[in-house]
This record gives sequence, structure tokens and C-alpha cells, in this order.
Amino acid sequence: MKAIICEEFGPLDDLKYGEVADPVAGPGQVLIRTEASGVNYPDGLLVQGLYQSKPDRPFTPGSEVAGEIIAVGEGVTRFKAGDRVVTYCSAGYAELAVGSEQTCFALPEGMDAADACAMIIAWGTSHHALKQRANLQAGETLVIFGAAGATGTAAIQIGKVMGAKVIAVCSSEEKQKIALEQGADHAIGYDNLKDEVKALTGGKGADVVYDSVGGDAFKAASRFMAPGGRLLIIGFASGEIPQLPVNLTLVKEYSVVGVFWGNWTRREPQAYLANMDELFGWYTAGKIKPLIEGRYPLADAAEVLKRVLGRGAVGKIALVP
Repeated sequence: MKAIICEEFGPLDDLKYGEVADPVAGPGQVLIRTEASGVNYPDGLLVQGLYQSKPDRPFTPGSEVAGEIIAVGEGVTRFKAGDRVVTYCSAGYAELAVGSEQTCFALPEGMDAADACAMIIAWGTSHHALKQRANLQAGETLVIFGAAGATGTAAIQIGKVMGAKVIAVCSSEEKQKIALEQGADHAIGYDNLKDEVKALTGGKGADVVYDSVGGDAFKAASRFMAPGGRLLIIGFASGEIPQLPVNLTLVKEYSVVGVFWGNWTRREPQAYLANMDELFGWYTAGKIKPLIEGRYPLADAAEVLKRVLGRGAVGKIALVP
């Protein structure tokens, strides 16, 4: 089969598109013919050797696949050949992928494969962040950094379903327009961030901040949190891991809350399953719809990853064999 191959950690241009052996479904696994592979920010870090985990080389990146099951391994009872599923996996940038039965979800009738991929990491992270980590309540103000990206657009829509007032923060007027189209109540830039958030909240500040950016944006957020607020740490797309003046948390009585979706899914699998059921239920009811910027040939993985790491992507991107 065709797949993307990382022979050694290094520049994205070193990724190869070539032939590898077909995978086989082992016990408790299913073999999926890929309809779409989701592209995520950590994928680009992984192939450069910049992520927390460092797989043995050579390897195929990619952690989300949606498609049709073509074979099942011993002991699989929930699925059969012909079922369409989406799964959190490894080696997803390929024509065929293997997923564990336990991490596969049946697709609602007619669901687009790229939409399904978006539901796993981007939407799964935002949902877990706002539900379990922030305990977001109806009527609260939610500020989202990087609001036009995959996790950001997910956070906008989920925040609105949960009844929040959403302030989207984006780096350009074009992205601010997209955030408003996704349901944000307000869209602003990063300049004068503290003053603008204060003005939009009547001086109170933000109840919840969704920070996937870090750097100067975090520094501003640490000064515009409302009493009892929750500052969610999602990631550091700016490249700068900021330092927190902890006296601010003392004076304003707000919390800084880490969000690590992957560890949580393994630690609390039943809660993870319940979250995914809720997301797919919202999708089926028409309450949410992932923003898919585009579907690109699998061979273009390196170029697509450059755009994602350069914060040029809007919404979710999928690779299609």
C-alpha cells in the first residue's frame, strides 16, 4: 500500500511517499480502508522529533482515520467488514490502517469521513477541555485563542452549544470573519487583548480562556481573568511556553488548568466514550458541523503539514488516498 514514511526525524520535506507492507488486523483490531486521514499540529512536531513521544524509525505518522472496515481480527464483536468507522490510531497517513476495536466509533449514516476525523482529536480535545476541565456553564464568557483553527472552531461551536458567550481571538480579519461564521459572538485580534476583553465583558474579564497559543496571548489572559475563572492550557502554537506570575492567581482567585486529552482518554475510557456519544449526537441533530478547509492527496502530506505548523490552516484538513 501507499503511505507517508518518516525515515528519520528531520524537516518535513524529508517525508517520503512510497510503498510499505499492508498492515494486518491482530486480535481485537480492525483493518480499515482509509477514506480520510486527519491532519493535526502534533503530527508535524512528531516527524521533526519535537514531540513528547519519539517513535522508532521508520514510521508512518497520522493518528486519525475514517473509512470502511475490510477485515476484523480475532475476538472483534462490535464491528464487521463493511462497517464505516473512525478511530484514534497510529500510522494513519496510509491507504490502509489498523485500529483497536475499543477506540473505533461507528459513523452516523452518511457522515463525511473528514468530518469524522475532525471529531477525534480536535473536537475531542475541545469538548473535554470545556466540559471536564473548565466545567463551562451557560451564561459564562469563553475566550478562545487560535479560534479559526481546527480546535478553535470546535471550541466555538461547542461553547455555543453549552450556552456560553464566545469571544474569538484570531490573527487576521479574514480569520475573525470565519470565527463569526462559526458562531462566535465577537471576534478580535491579539493587539490590545486585555483591554478589548475587559471592554466586551463590562470589566469582569473572562470566565474561561481556551489557550492553544501561549506566548504573549497567555500573558494577556493571566491579567484579564475573572474571579473564579479557568485558564485552560491546550498548547503552545506560538512556540513560546510562557511563565506565570502566580501572584495574579492569588489576587484574582482564578485557576490555571492543564488539558491533555490523550492521557485522559486512557485514564477514563468510559467518560471518553460518553463524550464521543454526545459529540456524534450533536452532529446528528445538526447542532455542530466541523469546518473542513480542504481534502488533499495523501502524497501532499509534507506541504499540508507546513501550513498547519505555520498557523496558516483554517478549520480541519484531511488527507485522502
